[in-house]
Amino acid sequence: MKNIIIQRPVPVQTNELHQFFSRVITDTFIKEGIGDRQEDLRDEIAEKVHYLQSDFETNGEKRFFLAALEDGKVIGTIEFGPASELICKCTNGTYKGLMEVGTVFVDPDYQKNGIGSRMLQAIVSELRNQGFEEFCLDSGYGQAQQIWSKRFGEPEYWLRDYWGEGLDHMIWRLKVTDVLV
Repeated sequence: MKNIIIQRPVPVQTNELHQFFSRVITDTFIKEGIGDRQEDLRDEIAEKVHYLQSDFETNGEKRFFLAALEDGKVIGTIEFGPASELICKCTNGTYKGLMEVGTVFVDPDYQKNGIGSRMLQAIVSELRNQGFEEFCLDSGYGQAQQIWSKRFGEPEYWLRDYWGEGLDHMIWRLKVTDVLV
């Protein structure tokens, strides 16, 4: 794990990143017990592919990605951009104008080794460097919700059964100083 670097992805990694999104999101859906939701799975992958393309097309101005690499292989991603339509809708517009940290994915073979935390620190440092003092993040995945709740406490918005019975959606609003230690 010592050979892991976090850096901006480059267009030559596009195919690898697309395969990474497909592998990690499929694994997540299966672990969350929603692997049968094939249309949602395709939509989630397509959204991440679109965000990545937006990063490359605007050199990080609309979406800003970082990738964790081990010996040149993509093992994690994280990004930020304007709060999603979902977040703005669920917060009645109060989060409009905030940056959203998202696409926090770690290869299943590398999970629970602190890579997600390292990527979060790096992306929040970038937010601070760009002059942002606050950001938001959300999750409809139970495992991620447990991680974020343990790290940041109760979400500001907890939408029970949003995705179906027992499938909640949570949204946190944080200051960069809440993350950078």
